[in-house]
Amino acid sequence: MSTHEEFMRLALREAQLAGRRDEVPVGAVLVSAEADVLAAAGNRTVAAADPTAHAEILALRAAARSAENYRLLNTTLYVTIEPCPMCMGAILHARVATLVFGAADPKWGAAGSLYDLARDGRLNHRVEVVAGVLEHECREMIQAFFRRKR
Repeated sequence: MSTHEEFMRLALREAQLAGRRDEVPVGAVLVSAEADVLAAAGNRTVAAADPTAHAEILALRAAARSAENYRLLNTTLYVTIEPCPMCMGAILHARVATLVFGAADPKWGAAGSLYDLARDGRLNHRVEVVAGVLEHECREMIQAFFRRKR
């Protein structure tokens, strides 16, 4: 199993925990260049009554607090679903080096699906994007959640 798959499985675990809390099941894991997990989170928008409490934002906040630095250089962020524009903005501001996501989000995705902020030449930072890691598992988890909701 590749490292990308190992860390995506950790993100899937965070997504599963979020789903059990009746949150949209999205999970994120931030990893250092040395392959140490710096932070992990699942969505908490409902519990926190906070529209910014996406898994990616929570993981970035936790890692930045721990590092005492908002710049998270040489890190990789694993996310089960393609980040939205808000989360991509935070990823860019934090100077995350690589984004690895599972399933694309054609309605909100900002890493290549709807928008491509990762490669926007007007911005002063680029993020390497690796898409489709454990795509089937990531997509199935979120689709099953919304099937149950309807």
